[in-house]
Amino acid sequence: MMEYLKKIIIKLIPKDIPKPLGRWKIENCNKTINNKIDLSNEDHCGPCGQYVLKKDELKKNQLRDINLEKYLDITKKNKIRID
Repeated sequence: MMEYLKKIIIKLIPKDIPKPLGRWKIENCNKTINNKIDLSNEDHCGPCGQYVLKKDELKKNQLRDINLEKYLDITKKNKIRID
């Protein structure tokens, strides 16, 4: 009887538990996949930092655009002429 229960329990317990692969697991989201590709290229090319420089420049441009929009909104509200 014990051998029978032991066999059933062994069959119910999975033999191999899938291990997490970290950054290299399979993704379905295109944004995540593209980000992984960029990071992989950065890893492969070495510490040149082009990815970081590109992202920093993008953030600076976005911030500049936001600040410009705020400035234009303020000048329109206050009816200030820009010459």
